[in-house]
Amino acid sequence: MNENYTNESGFDELEERRRARRQKRRRQVALQRAAFFLGLIILAAGVGFAAFTISRKNSGQGQLSAGNGSTGSGGTAVSTEAPRQTEAPTPQTQETAAAPAEPSTENASDASSGSVLEQARYLAAGYDYDGAIELLKTVPSYESDPEISAAISEFETAKASCVAVDVTTVPHIFYHSLINDTDRAFNVSVLGQGQVDGMNAWMTTIEEFDKITQTMYDNGYVFVRLRDLVVESTDANGNVTFSPNTNLMLPPDKKAVVLSIDDLSYYHSYEAAGYPEKLVLDENGDVKCKYISADGTEQIGDFDVVPRLNTFLEEHPDGAYKGARGLIAMTGYNGVFGYRTDSDYETQENLMEDQRKWLDEHPDFDRQKEIEEATVIANAIKESGWEFASHTWGHLSVTNKTVDELRIDNEKWVNNVQNIVGPVDTIIFAHGNDIGDWQDYSSDNEKFQYFKNAGYNFFCNVDGSVPYWVQIRDNYVRQGRINLDGYMLYQASQGATTVLDNMFTASQVFDSRRPTPVVANGEG
Repeated sequence: MNENYTNESGFDELEERRRARRQKRRRQVALQRAAFFLGLIILAAGVGFAAFTISRKNSGQGQLSAGNGSTGSGGTAVSTEAPRQTEAPTPQTQETAAAPAEPSTENASDASSGSVLEQARYLAAGYDYDGAIELLKTVPSYESDPEISAAISEFETAKASCVAVDVTTVPHIFYHSLINDTDRAFNVSVLGQGQVDGMNAWMTTIEEFDKITQTMYDNGYVFVRLRDLVVESTDANGNVTFSPNTNLMLPPDKKAVVLSIDDLSYYHSYEAAGYPEKLVLDENGDVKCKYISADGTEQIGDFDVVPRLNTFLEEHPDGAYKGARGLIAMTGYNGVFGYRTDSDYETQENLMEDQRKWLDEHPDFDRQKEIEEATVIANAIKESGWEFASHTWGHLSVTNKTVDELRIDNEKWVNNVQNIVGPVDTIIFAHGNDIGDWQDYSSDNEKFQYFKNAGYNFFCNVDGSVPYWVQIRDNYVRQGRINLDGYMLYQASQGATTVLDNMFTASQVFDSRRPTPVVANGEG
């Protein structure tokens, strides 16, 4: 199946936001550990303070009461525990104070075990039962804590009820960037009929994405990583081999699915169609979209797949296996994430008209700054659970390219994309194509041998004709992807039998604002 694309051709502030985001992701665990150790400190301090008080009282050197934290002369109460009431406590005199009491460890231990239990439940919700149990066992005397013991038993029972996923039958769905404004994306007078047809065929609207995500979640689908499907081994000679993962376990009512996104670059051709301008970090360090509405209003929010799915899965952690998200397949010729990071912008060689126009409008362009800012975004994306893949630098149709052409393109990808997103071992072929047919890649397939030697082990094409297609071989893994786009949704909503029927009812998802009929390949 072909896609409708033919082109082949304040860093400090962002860094601070990235640091803030990393701190936020780790804050919950850190707070739990801090609460635990603080509880121990408070306990030790309470014991020491009680001993000091008794000693002073017995020696006649003072009359501080450890039991209620008040002064003997009617001064302000002193307490090692935050007051539970909202009003200031009334100072007590020695005469009205309660009798000294033994220091209690209950509040400290409750605070510690309670926070740990909350984090453990979050881990278990994402099917990391071992991690949840291991965390709970860090609580001192967890065996004697009825709530902790009950949770451990609960997680062990849940783990025992899980069944192995048949990794050879896992579907792989994918999206392009989401349409936010159908009035702009389908405006023929501005974009032209060809581009409108392309947007209509290959993109998904925000409303469709939300319905699909919610419905698949309701139907028991759980996002897993492509690499979760296999066990990767390395022999003494450094050779990597793969075998099916028989230990990918989910509850019996759950179904695994892999997700990917293509072209997260916000091409110049998207500008008039109402897509986000770029990815940015918000005040919390989370990845969001910078979006300019039709009236010129700038907004920061969930205007595309990455932040939208992140928000959904933060609220529904049981929708992802151990924090999985998906693969992001990147080209490079227009840069990445809306940042103009490609070397052509700097050398001003081989520029297309829209690239030259952008440079004219941005005379202060600094490629190094663009790279630095894009790298901050890439790191934040990875920290939230996403992985990256090559989509070729120039969005190439690999089927009709020579090995030398593929080598030149891949070197451009390494120099202009990998330098930002980091090393990858997955290539998702553009235009839905492949370097071979349905049969295994053979040793005499020169294109496969080139990509394999270049470090790629996972290969993906597009095949929306079957509900799943997975090849797990000793030396590579290959998977077919299903396009959840306007064309497929339209066909299914009109009564055609499609693979979407296994996942959701397309007629309940299809956006009625789309021009119809939705035609394939963007051809009128």
